[in-house]
Amino acid sequence: MKFLLMTLITRVPDPVTGVVPSTRDRFREVVEQARRAEELGFDGFAVGERHEDPFLSAAPPVVLSHLAAVTSRITLFTAVTTLSLLDPVRAFEDYATLDNLSDGRLELIIGKGNGTAQAQLYHVTTEDQWDRNREGYELLRALWDRDEVTWSGRFRPPLTDARALPRPLQPKLRIWHGSATSRESVELAARHGDPVFSANVTHPIEPYAELIRHYRQRWVDYGRDPADALVGAGTAGLHVARTSQEAVEVYRPLYEARTALQRQVGNPVVFETLEDFLARSSALVGSPEQVVDKVGRYHEQFGHEVIHLSADREGRAESDYLDSLELFQAEVAPELRRRIPSRPLAAGREFAGVVS
Repeated sequence: MKFLLMTLITRVPDPVTGVVPSTRDRFREVVEQARRAEELGFDGFAVGERHEDPFLSAAPPVVLSHLAAVTSRITLFTAVTTLSLLDPVRAFEDYATLDNLSDGRLELIIGKGNGTAQAQLYHVTTEDQWDRNREGYELLRALWDRDEVTWSGRFRPPLTDARALPRPLQPKLRIWHGSATSRESVELAARHGDPVFSANVTHPIEPYAELIRHYRQRWVDYGRDPADALVGAGTAGLHVARTSQEAVEVYRPLYEARTALQRQVGNPVVFETLEDFLARSSALVGSPEQVVDKVGRYHEQFGHEVIHLSADREGRAESDYLDSLELFQAEVAPELRRRIPSRPLAAGREFAGVVS
């Protein structure tokens, strides 16, 4: 199994002190998190894309380019690239540049995005976001795969023998299709032979598991080998400690602050108590043995090879935060890698056009 640390670069009050970090300090914290992820042996670091408060992750190619300069081995992910909002030619130019700067350590997770700011800033609505996402993906893929592209679509001017530069380092880019409960995303992935990454954060397991089952069925319907399907999944939280009691004690204020913020912004609260959250969500909070067991139970449903874990300290003491990451890498990751084989990420592949 492969493990990513992931951040949406939220800028919110510290749940313990109430202090809101400056934008500069929040970005510096992300840079340090990526350095630490590589030092500890995580396989990837992912940066989301959102375009509204309280997120600072509006420009993942800029952030990831900086992270490429301060790391050398870790795979760099987007989580997600909101292609419904972007000109795919510009997105290609940004990510082809990043692919070269990172020595081919790039993988994309794409998605339609969400939030009311999309309509306000980009005039992308629920009526057209899926078509924009599909069209953007297909043009981005064509630009990556071919030196010259002739193309026409609904949402941007046509191209005739167009050559987009710079040419990427990786001849074939792995593009994951990120989805919470959308069949449109997994349908697109299955049709093109791409992997999917389940959000697996907000709800109990069943809607996510049902979507993965649908993806695998559509994969077969398109005449593909079931063994070639590739799945990743998110997690709703992380804190590993020597005992479950210690882990829960440290995590409780994080849960309470997150739940309060959800209520404040009007989002539904799915798990009303910490105990319910730990029992029915994908959160990995407990001893190393408990975390290994829970990932194993989810793997029975998903068959996933990659998971993302929160990179953020979220108000924990620095010592608690670091101890959790170190304990995860010392005792959880090795056991899960032993139990669950996984295919290499970009940083571990030779550039031979192999995408699986």
